[in-house]
Formats: sequence, C-alpha cells, structure tokens
Amino acid sequence: MLAKHPDIRFVDAFVTDLNGVERGKRIDRASADKIWSAGMPLPGSMFALDVLGATVQATGLGFDDGDADRPCRPVAGTLVPVPWDPQLAQLQLSMFEPDGRAFFGDPRHVLARVLEKFHRLNLTPVVAIEYEFYFVDKARSADGQPQPPPLPLTARREFRTQINSMSDLNEYSTLLSAIDSACQQQRVPASSALAEYGPGQFEINLHHQPDALRACDEAMRFKRIVKCVARTHGCDATFLAKPYRDMAGSGLHIHVSVLDAGGRNIFACDDPAESADLRHAVSGLLATLADGMAICAPGPNSYRRFVRESYVPMMPSWSINNRGSAIRIPMSDGANKRIEHRLAGADANPYLVMAWVLAGIHHGLSRAVEPPPVLQGNAYETQGEPLPTHWPLAIEKFRSSDVAREYLGKPFSKLFATVKRAELEDFNSYVTPLEVAWFMGPL
Repeated sequence: MLAKHPDIRFVDAFVTDLNGVERGKRIDRASADKIWSAGMPLPGSMFALDVLGATVQATGLGFDDGDADRPCRPVAGTLVPVPWDPQLAQLQLSMFEPDGRAFFGDPRHVLARVLEKFHRLNLTPVVAIEYEFYFVDKARSADGQPQPPPLPLTARREFRTQINSMSDLNEYSTLLSAIDSACQQQRVPASSALAEYGPGQFEINLHHQPDALRACDEAMRFKRIVKCVARTHGCDATFLAKPYRDMAGSGLHIHVSVLDAGGRNIFACDDPAESADLRHAVSGLLATLADGMAICAPGPNSYRRFVRESYVPMMPSWSINNRGSAIRIPMSDGANKRIEHRLAGADANPYLVMAWVLAGIHHGLSRAVEPPPVLQGNAYETQGEPLPTHWPLAIEKFRSSDVAREYLGKPFSKLFATVKRAELEDFNSYVTPLEVAWFMGPL
C-alpha cells in the first residue's frame, strides 16, 4: 500500500484497549517495515488502562510485571491511507507474548477465542454492526454540556426529534458523503445512513460478512473515520451512549446468522418456531444478557441510556420484529433469517460485544434449551427479572460469571472486572456540581 502512496510519511500503528481507545505510536515511513518483521513493542499495561489512561495496578500488568513490552503484530488488511491527512496512514495491531502466544488481555484475541468454539463445530457466524452516533458542536453550552452544532445549510441549532428525517440527511449530506468516501478509501463497507431520533444523530450500517474479526476491525476504523472527518467539517462526533439527558441514546446493534459447513444458514425458516437452532441461540443470548451488561454498557453514562419506552431493552426478552426487546428477529425472507442483539451502547468495545454475543449463541446451541415465550405488545409492560441497569451491579454480575470465565477466559475476565471496579471507585470519589446544587443548600 505504501508504494502506491509516495506522499505518506508516517504510519499510526495501534492496538485497541478494553475501552475501545486506540493506543500506539506514530512511526516514520522508513521504520514501518520493522513492524512486519519483529512487531512493534508496547507494554502489556495497554490493556490495564482505565478510560483516563491510568494503569490499574491491581491487574498485575503495571509495576508487578515491570511494565514489560510485548510485540504487537499487524492485522492483515488494515494498513490504509488516512483521507484527512495525505501524509499519514494507519495500521491496526494485535498483541502477542514474546513466544508467539496470543496476549490474554487483547480484546481481539478474546473474540478469536470465542470464534474457535464455532470453528470446532464447523460453524461460521455471519455478522453485521449498526452504529448510532451524534454530531456535536466543538463548543460546549453555557453549563458545560454538549450541544448540537449549527445545521450546515441553515445554521440553525436544532433541539428536536425527527426520526428518518430526509431534511436532516440533506443538512448533513456533505459531511455524510465525506464519511462515505473515507470509508471507501479505508475499505470499510458502510451502507445505509438514516437520521435517528436526536438532533444531529445518525445510524450507519456496516455490511454482513462471515469474518467477525474483520467486521470489528472495520467497526474501529469506522468510528475513527466519523470522528476525524467530523473535525475537518467544523464539528465533533461522539459515540457516547447518552450525550443528552432528554434525547435518545446511541446503540451498537449486532446482527448474526450462522452458516454450517455447507454454507446453509442454520437459522433459515419462515417461522422462528420452526427452527430449533434459532430458538436455542435465542435462549443462550437471553441467559447471558445480565452477565454481559458490563461489556455492553462499560461506563456510568452507558446506564443513562436505559430509559423506559426508548427502544432500549430493560428486560431479557425476545421478539419477532419488536424493537423494544433485547433480542429481536427482524423482518426478512426465510433464507436470511438472523438475530439482532440490541443491548450494547455505542460506547462499548465492538470486539468484546461481538465476543459476548457469539458466546451467548454458542452457549444456547450447546445447551439446546428452549427460550421463554415470544414477547407480544409493549416490551416495557412485561414482568420478570430486570436487567442490571446500574453500573456496580453489572460489574459484579460479570465478575462472578461462569460464562465469562468459560468463553472469555479466566485471566481476561479478572482483568476486565478489575479495571471496571477501579473506574467505578474513581468515578464515585468525585463531588459533582449537580449534587452540590441539589443538596448543599437544604442540608
């Protein structure tokens, strides 16, 4: 690729940490060849960082391990030009141990571990990712909160809700076209775009494909494209789960079907009641929803998205074509029947969300247990055990999960829970302006 782009002077080479943050180095062109021959050294503590970039020492990957380097090797097909900077390319990496073993803390390897369980059964998941996100003003509001940017054509600042608005698509047409162009240059197969509920909120779908690792690699490139292209057009973009108190949150939805050795979709059916494999997969997904909440909702803001009657699941339910449920069977012809997992927020790490969704499906296929009855009507009127929509409870559910240890590995499960508990403790130590405003006077 570099031979075709003589103007490129530098390569951004990076891994993706637990929170989906890119961590790495900018390397000059002449030194880039060394990454392929020897790997790029980075400390294992890259995967023990909290969301602020501080090492969580309790993981054992900081001082206890001497902050030791491991080689990070290129992910095939991810060396791509950077459209917003003609002198720059980027390269995604994955971390290994010096003896060649996969490093347990790298989310990409965690997903590969789950995929191996499917491969042993001669099964191949076919997956697609949907992202919701907001364009926001670079400047904050008077009270320090995010605010919608002035509309590119009319310069108005909108605070309204307009789902599927063609007018909003037209307002952002130039910016969306630039994102699409960058996706094409970086081989990210984005398809349809639609205006979502919130002001400046959009959803873009990535294509179905039979390589879940590649799908997540592309998802990470997509998020970087959206943020970087937005800045070149005078605004910011955010994948925060709930940037506005009174507006819709942003989700990360995963679509999955599964092919057998002959290329047949094992979920294929005209009626989901006819497919035992589909029902068993749904059962596994429902059984693992609560344990995986900390992965699908990784931070305190993630839980603000869980509001009644906002098309965000509150209960472990499944449906046929009902967006209020956690697990949905969308409308499609029988041959293309698939499952949509609607729990995760856009702030979640796609490798880990994908690993958890596929773990749930494999768990269900292995146990062959029937799911509860299909949801009918208003999902928010159903009775039962609610999902753990509070951060401390979700972390504890994950920490004690046998499914997490089985599918993601005991070392990774302990690592993730340790980092999240450290983030929780740090976050809870802050005194916020809101609690001072509410309670200082009366008390």
